[in-house]
Amino acid sequence: MDFNDTPEEAAFREEANGWLSGNAERLEPGERREGPMGGERADLLERAKAWQGVKADAGWACITWPSAYGGRDASSIQNVIWNQEESRYRVPPNMFTIGHGMLGPTIMAHGTDAQKDRYLRPLLRSEELWCQLFSEPDAGSDLAGLRTSAVKDGDDWVVNGQKIWTSGAHYSDFGMIVTRTDPTAVKHAGITYFIVDMKSPGIEIRPIKQISGSSDFNEVFFSDVRIPDTNRVGAVNDGWRGAITTLMNERATLSDQGGYGLGWRDALKLAGEVDWHGRPALEDSWVRQRIADFYVKTKGIEYTNFRSLTALSQGKTPGPENSISKMVGAALRQDLAKFALEMQGAAGVARDPGSTELAGGFQANWLASPGLRLAGGTDEILRNIVAERVLGLPAEARADKGIAFKDIPTRSN
Repeated sequence: MDFNDTPEEAAFREEANGWLSGNAERLEPGERREGPMGGERADLLERAKAWQGVKADAGWACITWPSAYGGRDASSIQNVIWNQEESRYRVPPNMFTIGHGMLGPTIMAHGTDAQKDRYLRPLLRSEELWCQLFSEPDAGSDLAGLRTSAVKDGDDWVVNGQKIWTSGAHYSDFGMIVTRTDPTAVKHAGITYFIVDMKSPGIEIRPIKQISGSSDFNEVFFSDVRIPDTNRVGAVNDGWRGAITTLMNERATLSDQGGYGLGWRDALKLAGEVDWHGRPALEDSWVRQRIADFYVKTKGIEYTNFRSLTALSQGKTPGPENSISKMVGAALRQDLAKFALEMQGAAGVARDPGSTELAGGFQANWLASPGLRLAGGTDEILRNIVAERVLGLPAEARADKGIAFKDIPTRSN
């Protein structure tokens, strides 16, 4: 691994930092970035949209996108460098990773010229917000098991069904939806991909109350929703290709997100301040051992990510490192938050930022962490990826292989 910038990367880093220093305030030492789950959502959205517009005007929005759509044809490693530099400034969090990192690239890869011209520039500027309508009550990790149907009717498709865990559906203007258009085909065939106007008649959005008290994702119901065929992305019954493009970009996008939340340094600080059986927690050998364990795992993730950065810097495609980092990192965040709450004793159940240690950050992390172990692939899915694609272990048996979707046994037949 090479941890140093090439001369070209160093020059790009200097250019990015020069623009940022003229348009934003640098974080103070020890100051943390504002996270996408904090504060009042409407205020966060408006500030994030305004900052996105500033970046777009200067050519720093979605920099890996082609210049024809408002990007700057930057490389993947340049995007990493930009994210690293932007994270050092007091700017709103990126609330638009679904649109920018996942759906925009899918439209570029599979959309028509008319779709690219209509949607990409407003998406880049975050003038129109997007959501991803994939998971269903019976098709989460097994996305190809989706049952939301689309039936052709003249120049439209009529959609009926339900999606779930749809982040941002309640404030989105458009969504990307995968539907079942041929139930007589095998499971991964007979799927078609569409762009849907989220204000269409027949769409009902029900926010899901999370354990944290917020409602960041939703159930979405479709009752005879009409989608024009001009909003179809890719060929009829070939939507799995578009879905895979979106999912591949989702993994890369999630692995790019960092710097939010609390880590081992914060646990170390907390251990020096809280009482543990009549003395500072940091004096206890068990506490020190736990913090050391968190440090080792954090550094392991960091150096594993360096492998991806090295591959990108050399123009290569990273291997399975993103799956490993996400699989370990999500569990680490949950374990670290639980440990911090235990150190706080009875005060660990308090959530008021004004009266809790580190403004209730560990409480917020603990409440959010179970969802992070689902987003972008569950622990089980990621373990399968590593086992089958990295270690070469035998694939799991598939009882539905070669069977028409309509003939696959379900709980109701």
